[in-house]
Amino acid sequence: MRTVFVDIDSQLDFLFPSGALYVPGAERILGSIARLNRFAAAQGMPVVSTTDAHAENDPEFAQWPHHCVAGTTGQHKAESTLLERRVTVPSGTRQGGAGFSLPTTGQEACPTGAQQIIVEKQTVDVFQAPNLTRVLDLLKADHYVLYGVVTEICVLYAARGLLQRGQTVEVVADAIEALTPEGSRRAIEEIVAGGGRLATVEEITGGCGR
Repeated sequence: MRTVFVDIDSQLDFLFPSGALYVPGAERILGSIARLNRFAAAQGMPVVSTTDAHAENDPEFAQWPHHCVAGTTGQHKAESTLLERRVTVPSGTRQGGAGFSLPTTGQEACPTGAQQIIVEKQTVDVFQAPNLTRVLDLLKADHYVLYGVVTEICVLYAARGLLQRGQTVEVVADAIEALTPEGSRRAIEEIVAGGGRLATVEEITGGCGR
């Protein structure tokens, strides 16, 4: 079984009270996200990190406040969640996005030679990012470990998309944060009903990386 870790939207605008679209309490899971990313890298397992990279006039801003506009401070991933060898895959509508091709080396656990592939997106559903399918096809995984923000939106969309594609999905329950308890409950129920399972940081890492 080939495993990929999926670090969802661990960006400054979401994780901290000064952020444009702060998820209350999200800063508490930052250490767990960083620990999971480091563990994956140490085990030779790739990390796919999704990030919002909005244009100033993205349609999403009709529903949500401006956040994670490409190039702003708030759009950056938290420093502790970044791995040393990483590559960014632009969204299709950003410069260079539509024709982006991933380099391959054939020598690493991740064929790109990177520990971390940062996939930019412009909607809540990462499966609408035109380059995601290329990344998943390249990685050829069948087991995904998900964590990040927020449970009832972007985490749910990622889990839903992977489960619909017949993948094994584990959501790290103590490394996600929701906007509301009710939203979290409904999302977790849907993921489990769809065949996903819950895990903890300790279960995933076996106590490594504390």
